[in-house]
Amino acid sequence: MTQTAYEPTWDLDVFFEGGSNSKAFHTYLQEIEKGINQFGDQIASFIPPKSVQEKDQLSSILISFENIAKKIRQAGAFVSCLQAQDTADKKAKMHRGTITQLSATLQTALTGLDQKLVAIDESVWTELLSENDFAEIAFVLNERRERASEKLSLDQEKLINSLGIDGYHAWGQLYNTVVGNIKIPFEENGEIKQLSVGQAANKFSSGDREVRKQVFKNWEEEWENHADYISEALNHLGGFRLNVYKERGWEDILKEPLDINRMSKETLDTMWSVISDHKAPFVEYLDRKAKLLGLEKLSWYDLDAPIAKTESKVTYQEGADFILDQFSKFGVELTKFTKKSFEDRWIEAEDREGKAPGGFCTGFPESNQSRIFMTYSGTPSNVSTLAHELGHAFHGYAMNGVHFLNRNYAMNVAETASTFAEMIVADASVKNAKTEEDRLALLEDKIQRSVAFYMNIHARFIFEKSFYEERKKGMVSSERLNELMLDAQKTAYCDGLEQYHPQFWASKMHFYLTGVPFYNFPYTFGYLFSLGIYAQALEEGTEYEEKYIALLKDTASMSVEDLAQKHLGVDLTQRDFWEKAIKLSVQDVEEFMKMTN
Repeated sequence: MTQTAYEPTWDLDVFFEGGSNSKAFHTYLQEIEKGINQFGDQIASFIPPKSVQEKDQLSSILISFENIAKKIRQAGAFVSCLQAQDTADKKAKMHRGTITQLSATLQTALTGLDQKLVAIDESVWTELLSENDFAEIAFVLNERRERASEKLSLDQEKLINSLGIDGYHAWGQLYNTVVGNIKIPFEENGEIKQLSVGQAANKFSSGDREVRKQVFKNWEEEWENHADYISEALNHLGGFRLNVYKERGWEDILKEPLDINRMSKETLDTMWSVISDHKAPFVEYLDRKAKLLGLEKLSWYDLDAPIAKTESKVTYQEGADFILDQFSKFGVELTKFTKKSFEDRWIEAEDREGKAPGGFCTGFPESNQSRIFMTYSGTPSNVSTLAHELGHAFHGYAMNGVHFLNRNYAMNVAETASTFAEMIVADASVKNAKTEEDRLALLEDKIQRSVAFYMNIHARFIFEKSFYEERKKGMVSSERLNELMLDAQKTAYCDGLEQYHPQFWASKMHFYLTGVPFYNFPYTFGYLFSLGIYAQALEEGTEYEEKYIALLKDTASMSVEDLAQKHLGVDLTQRDFWEKAIKLSVQDVEEFMKMTN
């Protein structure tokens, strides 16, 4: 029997009471502005040391950097939560503009610091990094210095940051505004309802094809109605990036995303090559699913359709209890942390109007807390998503005690922790199914995620590469964007679908995020990387948690190749690791084919 009833809404008042009208938050933003200005003055007066004895000024600057970075991340997380819980919160939108301005000012100051790091003599630099003050964060400092050496002059980089506020970042914010206002009409019980994008997206997992078809038709029409605005945003985001890269002399569009993810192109190419070579079983799965649904071929809106004839619903409470039960079989720390997340209301899951689409986890570093956002409607997929976001939050928890400058892990390894947690729950769901029909439905839900990582995300990656090549020649029309997306989807799905989603470039928020270009391949990396870790965890049971936490602690202080070599003993530039990982998900397809034969 359940001991605790978990509320599906989060508590933000513990940070700043009063939401977007919080006086405490207004004061906090003023403190950040003052702190950034002082930090800028510190850097302006910083003289690059000519010997290791002159290290004190650099030590002081790094302490200030840590303090101000924590504050601005705390503020950004709070505003992200405000905007997600209520897309009509205009005050939160204004706060977002303020934080964007503050972040750009901080980035300008950091650009000045990085340029001064470059000016330090190599021999002095090497000696500095061996000092106690800097040894722990040597990787991060080296990374900053090396990246700075590849950029433009200080004044030019400052100008880019400054122009980006009302240029680059503004286009991303415009996209969010447009999407927040989009409503998808849907007829239910004779009444036309206006669904938010998030609510409409949940309908694609309906067991009724007419529902999926109706929602998809209206979905496509609404994105088409807004295509001109959205294509403007995408074109200008891409154009800004390309112009900056051109000025810096960066020819490869993948240079920045690979650098951000601390990953080599060789590793990326090997990963996609192995995936492409193993798509046949997943195409067979798509064909089998089509037959089970009485179709010749699946359409885009059938991909998430359940195989089971009845749609079993799982309450939020039941989902939480199940997650806790399964996490307890893996490790004490993960379970204890997750229980605290539910009890202390770190999760916003309520299914209501006015919320943003999708899900995320964000960290509040000054409070050593996280917040999780999603819309929970009771599907098995929702339970997996909740576990996924809890995995993100646990990653942040595992980093407590690590130097703050060593906590900035990239998206690819961030997805490792989340996907690992999701797998624990998805596997358990299949094994604990009460009926064969439930077992099949849950297994299929698991395979759907593999298809998303190997096909959907591959399509996004192919599309972005194609888009940037065309954008180099000029603006790309919405009609051409549709063509590029259609071609990418056909390639990624091996022509396995009847009808595709050419407007996907407009409906997918990830293309409009200014913080991280190519917000796609890291998901697939994280999925496969976590499969390798999961295999080890299955062998070692609860004994593995200590090793797992040790790996998480290292995720922001070395390349992914070094991380894999240190903790897994594998070479990511070779096919072996990827082959073994993908075969684990192929086994799911093989089981599915046997069950449906």
